[in-house]
Amino acid sequence: MFRPERVGTRLGRAVGALSDASEFNVVAFALLLNFAWEILQAPLFVGMAEMPHAQVTKACLQATVGDAVIMLLAYGVVAVVVHSRSWILASKGWQLSLFVAIGVSITAVIEWLATRGYWTASWNYLPTMPLVPGTDIGLVPLLQWIVLPLLTVWFARRQLAHCAQAANWAETAS
Repeated sequence: MFRPERVGTRLGRAVGALSDASEFNVVAFALLLNFAWEILQAPLFVGMAEMPHAQVTKACLQATVGDAVIMLLAYGVVAVVVHSRSWILASKGWQLSLFVAIGVSITAVIEWLATRGYWTASWNYLPTMPLVPGTDIGLVPLLQWIVLPLLTVWFARRQLAHCAQAANWAETAS
């Protein structure tokens, strides 16, 4: 039976359950971190400096959503390999390496395809973009997938630990 006085409690539990999920935290932090990175690396791509602000923002948002999907996919692969969705809470070095390697690999393929016109969108680098020797792939997008997955794990782990600590405090208080 619907009871209006309980809506806030149900909604609170639903939001709490969502924010306690590792996947939610991975996506949330991936979106925040990758958007900032996309904006900061935009001047290394042809045409971005001349585009209107709204177009640059839209392009960076689209790339950020793609980044979050890649991050969630990499998280999921590691979760399947280790048979645990909570691997992020106490990850081992090889799990982090796999997480990063998946993102770097997918990004390298996308960058290679996009700079040759074979991707859904294509782009070119300015001469200021450092390239990985022998690949013509931008170094900055690859560094993104070394730095940001590790930061995402760090932030998600802290957030999830905080959620667990708050849940324990709430149980002892009641």
